[in-house]
Amino acid sequence: MEIRQTTLKNGLRVITAERPQIETVSLGIWVNTGSAAETEADNGISHFIEHMVFKGTKKRSSLQISEDIENAGGATNAYTSRHFTCFYAKMLKDDLELAADVICDFITSPTFDEEEMSKEKEVVVQEIKQSTDAPDDLVFDYFQESAFPGQASGRTILGPIEHVRGFNKERMLNYMKTHYSADNMVAAAVGRVDHDKFVKMIEERMVGISSKCDFVEDKQIYIGGSKTECKDIEQTHLVLGFNGASYLDKDYYKYSVLSTIFGGGMSSRLFQEIREKRGLVYTINSFNQALKHAGVFGIYAGTTPKELNELLPVVADEIKKMTNSFVSDVELKRAKTQIKASLLMSLESSSTTAEIIARQILLFGRVIPTEEIVEKIEAITAQDLQTLAQKIFSSTPTYALLGCGGVKYPDYEDVKAMLKL
Repeated sequence: MEIRQTTLKNGLRVITAERPQIETVSLGIWVNTGSAAETEADNGISHFIEHMVFKGTKKRSSLQISEDIENAGGATNAYTSRHFTCFYAKMLKDDLELAADVICDFITSPTFDEEEMSKEKEVVVQEIKQSTDAPDDLVFDYFQESAFPGQASGRTILGPIEHVRGFNKERMLNYMKTHYSADNMVAAAVGRVDHDKFVKMIEERMVGISSKCDFVEDKQIYIGGSKTECKDIEQTHLVLGFNGASYLDKDYYKYSVLSTIFGGGMSSRLFQEIREKRGLVYTINSFNQALKHAGVFGIYAGTTPKELNELLPVVADEIKKMTNSFVSDVELKRAKTQIKASLLMSLESSSTTAEIIARQILLFGRVIPTEEIVEKIEAITAQDLQTLAQKIFSSTPTYALLGCGGVKYPDYEDVKAMLKL
């Protein structure tokens, strides 16, 4: 797979990975902005813009966008995260230019029609309500708010309903003008693609946008805290977290290996001890949620209210075991293999590869060779993981809980006492 990169005169970076053996191409434009780049007053605007560009551009109505792509047998979509907004498509190789035209249109000439906007606001309101009705989603909102209080990263990606209903065309265009600059975007294509031709397609279409990003994203700072709500639901949802790794942390892959051993699969310590041996949960896992400048190392569990008071002490015991002794050679080897296999399997997808290389350019300024990542993973030792576990689990915890069914549950001070190393 040959990877090539060209920077246009306006600063927009174009990157391709050619796979001549396949008949399709995955492409997209990744914008280095998401909810973490929003002010409190603008919370939700990145996600709403992502929705609204599909409602029409100067060239195409909403229906024409769908018909042009689907008449060619392709598919297009978008997403918003805390740090990125992405517009992407997958097409047969001969329809690359059509998809590039549609996606570039999203960036350069959305109409933000008032009538369409009025309808789409209610669609997003329904999305927000659906999220707040899902306790396993809502508990993560509580968790994020507690880990990063008063910060953009502590707010939701969708934003509050009153914000969505208050957005207008002028405000959205102003946001795009300051955040959707050429130097703050990457266009990527992977598959049956000619690099020079793709560069020309993007260069011809990405005109009239500002070349220099006009905002500075605040750095995230992990603080920790607690938010709990006793709600009459069948399952109690618990998220327990600690200071974790950012994308830029030199120990990022150590966190990944530790998380895999601790709660990263059916052979992990948490799954075996808490679900298989004790039957206290249906779901339990650990994770490292990375942001640009901070991160959280967390544990999620879904249990019944009556099992909650037994669950937390067992989790605390497993944390102490991780800090007091080395992981076994078998555990270490298995976790490394799991992570390497996951990476290599993901690269078999052209869409995932496009996302990986685009995000690496935005985060690190370069595409990181797979061999370099594997080398870092292989270098990790059991001593590294014990030292890291001691660092993680001695940090201020974040405790989010939703649904206790009337059962008295441990409060934040109780949890801190359990976790004291």
